[in-house]
Order: sequence, then structure tokens, then C-alpha cells
Amino acid sequence: MIDIKYLRLRDLGIRPGVYETGSLNAITDVEGVAVGHATVIDGDRIRTGATAILPHDGNLFQDKVPAALAVLNGFGKFAGSTQIEELGELETPVILTNTLATGRAIEAINRWTLTQPGNEKVVSLNAVVGETNDSRLNDIRAGRPTIDEMGAALAAAKTGVIEEGAVGAGTGTVAFGLKGGIGTSSRRVKAAGEVFTLGVLVQSNYGGRLTVCGRAYEAPAAHDRDGSIVIVIATDAPLSSRNLKRLAERAFGGLARTGAALSNGSGDYALAFSTASTVRRTRARRAAIVQYPDLANDLMSPLFEAVIEATEEAILNSLTTARTTQGFNAASGKPSTIEAISLERLRAMSQR
Repeated sequence: MIDIKYLRLRDLGIRPGVYETGSLNAITDVEGVAVGHATVIDGDRIRTGATAILPHDGNLFQDKVPAALAVLNGFGKFAGSTQIEELGELETPVILTNTLATGRAIEAINRWTLTQPGNEKVVSLNAVVGETNDSRLNDIRAGRPTIDEMGAALAAAKTGVIEEGAVGAGTGTVAFGLKGGIGTSSRRVKAAGEVFTLGVLVQSNYGGRLTVCGRAYEAPAAHDRDGSIVIVIATDAPLSSRNLKRLAERAFGGLARTGAALSNGSGDYALAFSTASTVRRTRARRAAIVQYPDLANDLMSPLFEAVIEATEEAILNSLTTARTTQGFNAASGKPSTIEAISLERLRAMSQR
């Protein structure tokens, strides 16, 4: 018998959009992308963690990938953003974690990158960290996750199926007053006579009035305003950093479809990168005059639609796979419980 508590959106008969998903319906459908979690649960007060995303299995510092960041509302921190904006490249893994752990996450990436074979002479690098505030369920002042715990997320990164919900950087997050977390989805898109894969992973921790495929989810807890989200987009389509920025900006269309309030206190960030080997910034290419293939502007619209669909579904997956969580509200200093979304109510919505 299937345990109804841990189903994804499509298991409930709800299928956003029209594009085909990848085989896993996850960011890891993009070949080479790996994801690792460190879930930190300790006593009654610690509910936090880290999630690491690696664009490929080689030396990321030596073989950089084109990347771009889009910011809808910048109430938050995204470490490494200025160098991404300046150079259009990503040279380290990405770690998602809680707000006060941002500095420790930078150090975890520094340690990991400097120990990679071939990086023995590296003296500067651009660690990339996204964050949301999990203090409604976590004693965020307690210094967790530690540098070593975030290093464990990097070490655990793997391709294939990704655990979702209240894990990793989503362990203590809240979305729409319900238990949020990590969610993922993917789409396959035909352009220029080829089929490309696009995948999205989110850390959902924001508010609004929850909408599921155009229908309001009616529950008292589902109306909650502030919070943040980090959206990470990977694709094997050969895109320049300019078109990756355009792609990242369209992810906010999927965010809006879920009923996001986009409030003053929300930090809304989308990072996009291309894994295509033909556009990788290898050491040799960075030392020469080179030409990179680039999917033409006129061919981008299907990818724009796909990223909207995948972002919406990744967010909803982060809710359906999450569990009711008891923790500690750091602001009030009291125990806290955040309920998971009702899968029975969602299933009923799909049958109307």
C-alpha cells in the first residue's frame, strides 16, 4: 500500500503545464547535475540543514559553467552574486541553507574547492550561497548547520533521485503557512531540431495565498505573507549568460502561479546555469579567442514556458512531500508546529 503522506504532485493526479517531464521529473534529469543534503535535526530546537548542487562531476573551478542570477525582490542574501553578474560564470557548487549560516556555507565551499585535485595553487574563488530564514521552526542563532555539516552535503551530492520536502535546506522552512522545503521538477523541450532538458530545484519559504494549478487551496494556514525562495535552474541547452538571465527571470512566472505575495519581506532569487560541454569555460578556452554556440533568441520561448511550468511544479512538490514538523520559533522563544499540506484536499481538488 502506498503511503499517502509522501506523494509528489503528479501522484495526486495534478499535472501542471503541457511539456513532457524528464524520467525523474527532477533537476538531476539534466545530465551530470548532482544534489546532496545535510539534514540537521537535534533535540527540540534544531530543524535546519544544507542542500548542495553541483553542475557537473569535474573540477568546477577549472571548468566553469555559464550562469546568471535574477532577483525579483532582494530582501535577502545571495553570496557570490556580483561575480556571477560581472563574469557570467559559476565556478563552485551552490549551497542553499539558512540565513545565519551563509558565512559558514561560504567556508564549506572554500574548503571543498581548495581540496579538489588541480586546485593546489588557487588563492581566490567565488563561493555561491543562497539562503532563506528558517527561524519559525529552528533555533537559527545556535550556529547550525556547521561548516562540517555543510561539507557533508557536498560530499553526499549524487545524480539520480532527489529526496524532497523537509530535508537539507528545507528542513525548517515554511511556505504559505504550511511546511515547505526542497522540491524539484523538469521539462524536455524541442528547439533547433534538438531536445533539451531543463530542471528546477527550489527551497520554498515564502508566503501568499496558495494556488494549485489555478485553483485556490482553501485552508486557514495557507494565507501567509512574508518569506523567501531560492530557485536553481539547470539546462543542457547551450545558452549564453545573457539568455540564462532571461531564463532565470521567467522562473518568477512559475512562482507567481502559486499565489506568491511577493511581499516587501520576501527574498526571491533565481540562478540559472548551462551544463552543455560546448559552452563550458574550460581553462584552455579562457586563455584563447573562442566561439561558443548559443541558442538563438527566437528559439528561447519554449524554454521560457518550460521553466515556468517546472518552477510551479517544483514548488508544489516541496509542499506535497513535506511532513508536519515540530520545532522551535526563535522569535517567540516557544515550541512551534507547522502542519503539512493536506494531500486528501489536493486529491479532491484534482477530481473536481
